[in-house]
Amino acid sequence: MDSTVAIVRCIQSAARDLGLPIPSVSAASYVIGLGLLEAMQAALPGVDPKYYPRMVERYRYHFLAQDHELVLFDGVREMLTDLSQQGYFLAVATGKSRVGLARALDASKLLSVFDSTRCADETFSKPHPAMLLEITRELGQDIKRTVMIGDTTHDLLMAENAGAASIAVNYGAHPSEQLQSLKPLFMANNVQQLHQWLNTHA
Repeated sequence: MDSTVAIVRCIQSAARDLGLPIPSVSAASYVIGLGLLEAMQAALPGVDPKYYPRMVERYRYHFLAQDHELVLFDGVREMLTDLSQQGYFLAVATGKSRVGLARALDASKLLSVFDSTRCADETFSKPHPAMLLEITRELGQDIKRTVMIGDTTHDLLMAENAGAASIAVNYGAHPSEQLQSLKPLFMANNVQQLHQWLNTHA
């Protein structure tokens, strides 16, 4: 989903609500993909730890007010439908909470598309490998035949830590040079490139 700008604004608004230093766009976007508590700690290092749970509360308040406005990137629905019809297992490993993911999948009418999902409030946050290892175990799949598609270094590091392959997308939260440094199998500039690569190589 095209959520980077919204997430950054919500983190900044949460800090503003509490009278804390407002993270820069780069600092706020860097933490995307982490669990909420870990994200707030990384976005605002050095503040009194008592503020982190309150940051999470304020973030949720702002995000819930606008999450209905988030949209899928062009071509995502068609790509997921095509891959599912071909028999690939599709899964989500996310920094969202279970409630947040359920809302997002319901709003985008994708609840029935994924075979497995893991959220940051259920297991270790990225880049710990637990999400991918739990998903592959649940689906009875080999981690060596698993690919993580992500727009953050946290995603690609999780794949590396789990022993899975990774694909980076250049239209999300982290700069392409940071993603490239982790040597993904492929760097996609848009959903169409990603879809074509998967159909050719998966």
